Amino acid sequence: MRSWDPFVEMETLRREVDRVFNSHAPVTRGGSGMGAFLPGRSARAYPLINLSEDNEGFTVEALAPGIDPEKLDITVVRNSLTLSGEKPAPEGIKSEQYHRSERSAGRFVRQISLPTEVDGDKVAARYNDGILRITLPKVEAAKPRQIKVAI
Repeated sequence: MRSWDPFVEMETLRREVDRVFNSHAPVTRGGSGMGAFLPGRSARAYPLINLSEDNEGFTVEALAPGIDPEKLDITVVRNSLTLSGEKPAPEGIKSEQYHRSERSAGRFVRQISLPTEVDGDKVAARYNDGILRITLPKVEAAKPRQIKVAI
């Protein structure tokens, strides 16, 4: 029978904690990889998005309630879309009054890589009921072409 050694037990616990921290959560830029294990303590992608594609281009729908659309900054360079702005904190509530605070506030920057280049001159954005909808037409060279086979 093996005798109990507290140092061996502590090392086993340390390895298990390291495994959980390093394997269950993606590492984010500037983050530690602890996002899934420590909810509310890690950098989160904001705003949450849906990205869809058709033959003509891409559509990004971003969930951004409470944001002043006049203060949103949308930038497109080749195949990269960047959304930035600031989400205001709720007024009249001191931080020490919270029992739980899961709604983030403050400055945000979200960069989205697109599979192909888009035509920056034709990008359009519309904000309605807390949803930011951005249409990003593909450059002509990236659009699929129907090729006829000569006989």
